[in-house]
Amino acid sequence: MRGAVLAGGAARRYGGRPKGLVELGGQRILDRVVDAVAGVTGTPPLLVANAPEGPSWRPDLVTVRDVRPDCGSLGGIYTAVVSGPGPVLCVAWDMPFVAPALLQALVAGAPGYDAFLPESDGRRGVEPLCAVYGPECGSAIERQLARGDLRAVGFHGEVRVGTLPLERVRAIGEPDVLFFNVNTPADLERAEAVWRQHG
Repeated sequence: MRGAVLAGGAARRYGGRPKGLVELGGQRILDRVVDAVAGVTGTPPLLVANAPEGPSWRPDLVTVRDVRPDCGSLGGIYTAVVSGPGPVLCVAWDMPFVAPALLQALVAGAPGYDAFLPESDGRRGVEPLCAVYGPECGSAIERQLARGDLRAVGFHGEVRVGTLPLERVRAIGEPDVLFFNVNTPADLERAEAVWRQHG
């Protein structure tokens, strides 16, 4: 199982500041996510980053730009899928509380599926930016992009999708915390409060 950390685009909601480079509890969010992914896959993850300075964020990692630019988070998922063989565990770089136990459960549940996602309380019911994607997703995403559809879950109807049930997710941690992402300075304040409470 490969790993990929999706660093996204321009961080417009964070005033252009790369949000994964923000520190939480004395450690950059990017480093927290890299450590979690590497600890589960056993190898350093790929960093998918479009910013020109992206390779300098973690010089120890291989950094690639989106193969299909300007396609949002779907473009990041697609890039991770086509940048190597076999399935890939993808995690967004702005999720400071993603738990290794959750990632391990995703890796364990992925065999037999082209996409394996955790269920959540969010608007989509699943978390596409914390999931495992197999090679078959590549051509399905290409067809979706050709239709002009940039939804991160838009290709699911064309592949075998499995989910980690919400009760399994809750057994690992509170979904609102596990999948919390830092998009704004106000989010960072909330994250710091959570970190002080949970560590």
